[in-house]
Amino acid sequence: MRRVARPWAAARARGDGDGGSALVEFLGISLVLLVPIVYLVLVLGRIQAATFAAEGAAREAARVYVAADDAEQGAVRAVTAVGIALVDQGFDDDPAGALDVRCSADPCLTPGAEVAATVQVRVPLPFVPTFVRDVVPLEVPVTAERVAPVDMFRMAR
Repeated sequence: MRRVARPWAAARARGDGDGGSALVEFLGISLVLLVPIVYLVLVLGRIQAATFAAEGAAREAARVYVAADDAEQGAVRAVTAVGIALVDQGFDDDPAGALDVRCSADPCLTPGAEVAATVQVRVPLPFVPTFVRDVVPLEVPVTAERVAPVDMFRMAR
């Protein structure tokens, strides 16, 4: 009786097989796909944190500014509120540099006026070496603005 030749058995006997190459291909493809996805998640997480920080900082800065007794006290309170919001999300930006306050009237706390607070946070891309940052600006600016009305029934100061 004659045996039917099996092509894979003959290839295995010769040593021409793909033994172990599937594992190497899987690891190679996994690294090529997984590393950029993990980096993307890290970057998007930092941008989302910056968005939370900028939104909260702008809202609180406008709110505390219009609740202050005078414009100087409002400016100090607004910078403090921005500093707290930025530190809460892990950013060490200068609060006074990140905040811009604009008023629709002069003096700023005139009843019925509006105070707009704009906060800008710059998010550096993680794991980028400093020598590359010196050549190419690798940061994402995140900006938020809030407008708060000055109470109509307060005394002008």
